[in-house]
Amino acid sequence: MQVLWEGGAQTVAEVVERLPRNPAPAYSTVLTTLRILEQKGYVEHTKAGRAFVYSSIVDREEASRNAVRFVVSRFFTGSASQMLQNLIESDEISSKELRRLKKLLAEAEER
Repeated sequence: MQVLWEGGAQTVAEVVERLPRNPAPAYSTVLTTLRILEQKGYVEHTKAGRAFVYSSIVDREEASRNAVRFVVSRFFTGSASQMLQNLIESDEISSKELRRLKKLLAEAEER
């Protein structure tokens, strides 16, 4: 998705070319991934000659929200506070990020 968001509509070969090469993903793997994303409603394709050109139909923010909803539902029994507690206890959040989260929580309470 990152490649499509940054580069716009692209063929599978173009997507493969723009992905990291450690190791380079197989063309068939990228094609399968794009087809799955299309089935899930994240991308669409058009035909350009013999190639399919894939483009994102979901912006980064919506995709992020969907991913977070999935993680909360799947791993934290629907509890966003359990997810946040897990993140805080994992020591993967910096002091700066914690201050930002406190500010966001305070703003959300005021609404």
